[in-house]
Amino acid sequence: MPRPALFLDRDGIVNVDHGYVYRIEDFTFVDGILALCRHFHAAGWPLVVVTNQSGIARGYYGEAEFGALTAWMCARFAAAGAPLAGVYHCPHHPDASGPLGIDCMCRKPRPGLIVQAARDLDLDLGRSVLVGDKARDVEAARRAGIGSAWLVSDDGAEIGACAPDAVFASVERLVAAFALSTPTGHPAGAP
Repeated sequence: MPRPALFLDRDGIVNVDHGYVYRIEDFTFVDGILALCRHFHAAGWPLVVVTNQSGIARGYYGEAEFGALTAWMCARFAAAGAPLAGVYHCPHHPDASGPLGIDCMCRKPRPGLIVQAARDLDLDLGRSVLVGDKARDVEAARRAGIGSAWLVSDDGAEIGACAPDAVFASVERLVAAFALSTPTGHPAGAP
């Protein structure tokens, strides 16, 4: 039977967005993300990262560098008691030159990464949640049919461009909302 999943954007949600992060030494986990993921994993929800990685198309780093960082990140999640069920990335960008310079279906706000994860992992998108920090994350969730889209934004700049189900100033605030949540352990209004 399909299960709901917690979908996460990477840069800005899983790690601090320093711009085109591809080296372990530049990767810093966002405060609270591992606690949030442990909570959902304990509830039986698969954890899935969906991330645009246009730095590959732009030539800033390659698939090998992205793969090495992803393997390290996955090991850290597993060690923290929140193993990832999958990491899906889009290496394309329509303005880049070369074979990856295409207008694809996997680059958010398009839903390709989410739809592929749902097929691969037998997920119930209607009962799933996506946490992102950009309007394009929320739009991708809507296009894919994800039930709830939560936006992490401390300045409100992204809020006007989308219609999230909940807005949190930080991932830590999102985690704190669980202490004041419904008896199911999810923030009020969440599935």
